[in-house]
Amino acid sequence: MTAAAVLALYVVVAVLLSPRLLTRGEWAGRAPRLAICVWLAACASVVASAVLSALAVAIPASVIGHGLAGFFEACAGMLSDGASFTSPGARAALLCAALITVRITHCGAAIVVRARRERRRHAEMLNLLGRHDGALGAVVLDHDEAAAYCLPGRDGKAVITTGALRSLTPEQVAAVLAHERAHLRGRHHLLLAAAETFCRAFPRLPLFGRAKEEIARLVELLADDVAARRHPRIHIATALIRLATGRAPAFALGAGGQAALTRVQRMLSPAAPLRPGERLAGLAAVALLLAGPAAVAAIPAVSSFLAHYRHGVSLL
Repeated sequence: MTAAAVLALYVVVAVLLSPRLLTRGEWAGRAPRLAICVWLAACASVVASAVLSALAVAIPASVIGHGLAGFFEACAGMLSDGASFTSPGARAALLCAALITVRITHCGAAIVVRARRERRRHAEMLNLLGRHDGALGAVVLDHDEAAAYCLPGRDGKAVITTGALRSLTPEQVAAVLAHERAHLRGRHHLLLAAAETFCRAFPRLPLFGRAKEEIARLVELLADDVAARRHPRIHIATALIRLATGRAPAFALGAGGQAALTRVQRMLSPAAPLRPGERLAGLAAVALLLAGPAAVAAIPAVSSFLAHYRHGVSLL
C-alpha cells in the first residue's frame, strides 16, 4: 500500500506543480527537442503512475514476488474463488485502472482516425485544385492569402499558396519549405496527436492542457532550428513576419500562426544552446519520469521476492 500511496501522491503533485516547474526559465527554447521529450514523459509518467497505483492496491505484492509461476497460479485461484477481489477497494482500484487505460486508448484512436479522414479529404482537394511544382518540391495552391503548411501522413507534402509566392523572395520560400519539410521528416504530427490525446482524455487538468500548448509551440521552434541549419535566419524571420496572418488547416502544421512574432525574435537573437551538463540532466529527467513509476511499483514485489528467497535459503 505504501507504493500505491506514493504513486497517487505523485500523480496529484505532478498534475498541479509540474507545469510551473517545466515552464521556468528559457531552457525549453534553447533545446526544443529535449523539452518535447520532457513534456511527453511527464504526461506518460502521470498516467502510468495512476494505473500502477490502482494495480498496487488491487494486487498484493506477495503474489507477484513469489515468482511468475506462482503469480499465474494465484491469478487462477483469485479468478476461481475471488479471494483477493472481494474487497470493494480492490474492485474499485481495478475498475479505475481499466477506465484510465480504456479512456486514453479511445481518445488516441479517435484523434488518429479523425485526423486521417480530414487529411485524406484535404489531399483530395489538393489533387483537384493544387499543382505540384517540381522545382519547389511542393504543392502550389492558388489562393490570395499568404500561407504555407504541410499535410502530414504517409504521402506527406508541403503546400504553399500563390499569395505566399508573390510576397516572399525565392530565398524566403526555400527557407519556409525547409521548415515544413522538417515537420514532415520529424513526424511532428504524431507528437501533437499524443499531446492532444492526453489533453482530451483528462480535460481540465493543468499538466495535460499546458503540455498540449507547449508542444505545439516547441515543434515550431524545432522546425525553425532545422531550417536554420541550411538557410540564413534572417530569411526565416522575414518569411515568418509575412506569413504571420496565414491560416493553415487545423489538422496541418503551418509556418505562420500566433507565435510567429516570438519566433522571429528567437531567429534574430538566438540563445546559446544547452551545455552538456544541462542536456544530460534533461535526459536523466526523461529517464526518471519514464522508469520511475514502474520502479516504485516494483519495490514491494521485489522486497517480497527477496524475503521469500531468504526464507527458502534459511530452510535449506
